[in-house]
Amino acid sequence: MEFDLPISYSKLTQPQRRLVREQYRKTQNDLCAHCKSALTGEPPSKIRSKKINLSLFPPNFLHHPIHLHHHHDTDMTIGAVHAFCNAVLWQYHGE
Repeated sequence: MEFDLPISYSKLTQPQRRLVREQYRKTQNDLCAHCKSALTGEPPSKIRSKKINLSLFPPNFLHHPIHLHHHHDTDMTIGAVHAFCNAVLWQYHGE
């Protein structure tokens, strides 16, 4: 199943979010939409060096290595990102 991207994040079921994340991975050539590094690896040290306040995030937020990033104001998906990149985007950029 292919989705028209971007798509409203809140209207997706959990299984659909997984499918959309995988679709973004394909269209992004398995690179993080934020840092452009391989999603199978870690983000660059300039991102990993940022302090993350884990109390801002749901439990186990960083336990899933690849996230479906979306804009919190528009609710539209942006792409597949490393979990740590998603935390940086949320904490430091409000995304």
